[in-house]
Amino acid sequence: MREIPGRRRRLLSRRRDGSSEPIGAALAFATEWQWPVLPGVAPDPRRPGRCGCPDPECTVPGAHPFDPGLLAATTDARMVRWWWTNRPAAPIVLATGGRAPCAVSLPALAAARALEALDRVGMRLGPVVASPNRWAILVKPYSLEQLGELLYAKDHVPGSLRFHGEGGYLALPPSATGAGPIHWERAPLPGSASPWVPDVEAVVDAVVEALTRTGVSAPEL
Repeated sequence: MREIPGRRRRLLSRRRDGSSEPIGAALAFATEWQWPVLPGVAPDPRRPGRCGCPDPECTVPGAHPFDPGLLAATTDARMVRWWWTNRPAAPIVLATGGRAPCAVSLPALAAARALEALDRVGMRLGPVVASPNRWAILVKPYSLEQLGELLYAKDHVPGSLRFHGEGGYLALPPSATGAGPIHWERAPLPGSASPWVPDVEAVVDAVVEALTRTGVSAPEL
């Protein structure tokens, strides 16, 4: 597959200390893949593991939008460049749904074992986003009605599964959050116009079956 010039340079751009440069990745997501993004709340530098937002009980520290709000997410290069020029360390938050992928996430240990099981049966997956606590499998956009019908048809769905659909969000690499760094567990293939992602039905079916078959415990996190 032909690589589009500049794509790997932006997605993998580095600072002098070797860490990834968020502005390059944010521009690539927005302008090349047409994924609407916006800057998230940074972790509180004075309190490790805590969020910079006003909520002292924030459950996704540094990994959610606040100012601007989620509705400001855009694919406009000028806006994205302005945001990250002024807030260079801000996490990259994807507004899921619409033209952008959605996601299914589960606790990291259960996710790692589920992915191993899916690999053994030849299940094709797209990119997988990982934080220290949870992994998120990117899927095609779905509606609330579609998700409701899917879950209703299941005898059991682990409560630890979370669904990032229309009106939701997900922190993307290379973001630094209060819970730790965000990275690609399964990175997008370089050179594609936009990464391929599977249908949500296929992922939920496969993940639930894998967790059930292997007896993996997925805690309610």
